[in-house]
Amino acid sequence: MTNEALQYLIGDWFPEPEAVKLQFSTEGPQFLNVSIDPDQLLVLMRFLKNTPETDFDYLFCLTGVDWGKELGVIYHLESTTHRHILVVRVTTPDRETPTLDTVSDLWRTAEFHEREVFDFFGIRFNGHPNMKRLFLTEDYVGYPLRKDFSDEVNMIVK
Repeated sequence: MTNEALQYLIGDWFPEPEAVKLQFSTEGPQFLNVSIDPDQLLVLMRFLKNTPETDFDYLFCLTGVDWGKELGVIYHLESTTHRHILVVRVTTPDRETPTLDTVSDLWRTAEFHEREVFDFFGIRFNGHPNMKRLFLTEDYVGYPLRKDFSDEVNMIVK
C-alpha cells in the first residue's frame, strides 16, 4: 500500500479529523507520519493492528520526545505482510503528570519501550502491566532526558 492510499484509509476511519487532531505529513518518500489526539491513540492503534489492509503487526520502535512545551511518544510500525511502515506521533501537554494509554496489549515489545520512556521522560502509560523504572533506581529523582532536567539532587558529594 502506498503512503497516499494508507493516508486515505486512515482518514476514512476518522470522518472528522479536526475533532481528533488527525494530521498527516511525510518524511521524504519513505515514511507517512500520523499525529493524533492522545484520547484517540488506542482507537487508531487498534485499527492499524487489526485491519487486514494495514495489518501493522510489528512495533519496531517506540521512543519518548521532549518538544519543550509538550512531551510525546513516537511509534514506528511495520506490516511484515504488506511491507509498509508508518510513524504515529502523540503528545501530552501535561508536563507535571504526563500520561498516555499503553499499547502493550497490542504489541508486547511496547512493555519494555514504555518502561524506558517512563524511566527517562516520566510519561506514565495507563494500563501497562508493570509500570516501574527500568534502568534507574526507584529512588532516582527526575527524568534525565527531559530538557528541563537538572541532576543536582542525584549528585554524590565527594
